[in-house]
Amino acid sequence: MNMHVKDNTFQQPSLSRHLTEAELVEFAKELDAVRQEVLDDLGEKDAKYIKRVYATIRYSSLIGRGLLFAGWFPPAWIAGTALLGFAKIMENMELGHNVMHGQYDWMNDPKFQGSSYEWDIVGTSDDWRQTHNFKHHTYTNIKGMDDDIGYGILRLFPEQRWKKGHLLQPLYSIPFCLLFQWGVAIQNLEIGKYLKGRMTKEEFQDRWHPMRRKISKQLFKDYVFFPLIAGPAFLPVFLGNLAANGIRNIWTFSIIFCGHFTKNVEVFPKSVMQNEGRGHWYMRQIRGSSNLTGSTPFHILTGHLSHQIEHHLYPDIPARRYPEMAVKVKAICEKYGQFYNNASLAKQYGSVLKRIVKYAFPDRKAKEAKVAKA
Repeated sequence: MNMHVKDNTFQQPSLSRHLTEAELVEFAKELDAVRQEVLDDLGEKDAKYIKRVYATIRYSSLIGRGLLFAGWFPPAWIAGTALLGFAKIMENMELGHNVMHGQYDWMNDPKFQGSSYEWDIVGTSDDWRQTHNFKHHTYTNIKGMDDDIGYGILRLFPEQRWKKGHLLQPLYSIPFCLLFQWGVAIQNLEIGKYLKGRMTKEEFQDRWHPMRRKISKQLFKDYVFFPLIAGPAFLPVFLGNLAANGIRNIWTFSIIFCGHFTKNVEVFPKSVMQNEGRGHWYMRQIRGSSNLTGSTPFHILTGHLSHQIEHHLYPDIPARRYPEMAVKVKAICEKYGQFYNNASLAKQYGSVLKRIVKYAFPDRKAKEAKVAKA
């Protein structure tokens, strides 16, 4: 089964060369070898790195919150908000996301155990492990299987069915960006299914109760506990926490969207799963992802999701190894004629914005189908 599936609703041209079955086998072997080389080298330096990340987050958060207690002094408020925002970004991107993928399970340290780590957003880690670790990474960019394609509210590919509400997506994508952690939180609720009667009340409640507890905990911590103990600085601390969460939301939205919804990223029909071998799966990850160029501090701040292609290929490998793996992955892609999507944040983000605007409107085929139906 190759990736050039004939389907009337999936005609997006690919920049990658068609591979024979024999080539796909060799393609997979070479990518497997890149993975194994890193696995054989994992050790103390990786453990020290994630411990440094953990310590950096703790101290940045502590100092940031401390400065917010003096938040009536504008420089202290700005510095405190920036540090707290930095800590929240690092906790979500370089620590939480990567730990929850099991990248550091081999350390046998409870703090870095993927199955039990709970991160600092309103969504539960259990829901994220279901919607992201399982659904998204298993069914990457398969329409009808991967809920991350537009997150159920944005039309970002011509293969998605157009609805009148999409006309407003250039507007409602803005609050979605500002409140991104809330979008992540409610994704596994599948509210649409419940409202349409395709989910029982009991099942919906089973999903909602853990989320309600997590939301209550996060709101209490950021907007009640810390502001109250700040006493006279209640308002600066409250606003500082609000701003820090907003900074984190905007950053994570930008990096995640630039890794999945840029120009030339492809989506696939369910039929690609028929007899899908490892080579096909690898190829789908590459064609459904895009990378960002940048400096080492930039890559760390993205949780190394600036190497989204490598993350999709090797989600359980410590992300700090992606830059070195990327050199080899890119060479393999060039050898086999596979398009390696890599560009600056500005260029990739610009292409995301174009998608949001372009696919807010029905494409020609959708218009013709509507006319024919009428």
